Amino acid sequence: MRLISWNVNGLRAICDKGALEWLREERPDFIGLQEIKASEDKIPKVIYEYPFKHLHTNPAKRAGYSGVMSLCNFDCETKKCEFFDDDEGRVLEHSFGQIVLFNIYFPNGQKDEERLSFKMKFYADFLDYLKGLLKRGKDIIICGDVNTAHREIDLTHPKANANTSGFLAIERAWIDDLLGLGFVDTFRKIHGDVGEKYSWWSYRMRAREKNVGWRIDYFFISKGLEKRLKDAFIYEHILGSDHAPVGIELEI
Repeated sequence: MRLISWNVNGLRAICDKGALEWLREERPDFIGLQEIKASEDKIPKVIYEYPFKHLHTNPAKRAGYSGVMSLCNFDCETKKCEFFDDDEGRVLEHSFGQIVLFNIYFPNGQKDEERLSFKMKFYADFLDYLKGLLKRGKDIIICGDVNTAHREIDLTHPKANANTSGFLAIERAWIDDLLGLGFVDTFRKIHGDVGEKYSWWSYRMRAREKNVGWRIDYFFISKGLEKRLKDAFIYEHILGSDHAPVGIELEI
């Protein structure tokens, strides 16, 4: 199975640019989109023309904000967030067989201390939820915009951003805790400590052109799926958003 995740930073805008047309040839089994910023009645018609059997959405209650969408070619049981009060449309949970697949747009904590606290509570509640699934013997895939770079190798200027939300010690420690549960950072598993590989670049100062970025979009898999991992990638060449699509291939 080929699984892809992409923060599109506005579904309607990206469709207007034709920036999803590559899906017609790529034909992944699943793509999770984050920050769609569209209610169900505002989804562009072209979305229904792409080669997927099922479409699932969890829009935010606030118009033009947040929201996630999953397009997939397999049957699954789908539900919205069960571990957090999800008015912001941040989670879709898909279950098929013994596998639980999450498409998540994790909160950004840069606005103020209140939003940072909100982000850390979301992190903590999600981790507790994962522990329950692991106890039930589930294999788990997590994809999405995590809004945190894990290690210094995962952003261009780690020292300058040490006190910036997205690279705070408490945020990075949450990823440590996730890996401590046996989860695997798929990109690092396949590529090791390769540098200058990012998934997000600021729109300012020609950051993408200069490759001044952050790797904040991930696929994590639980330990039971590790031997099935065949590839992990970042599609830096696909434009249209300030994020690049990321993905994995799993033998399922």
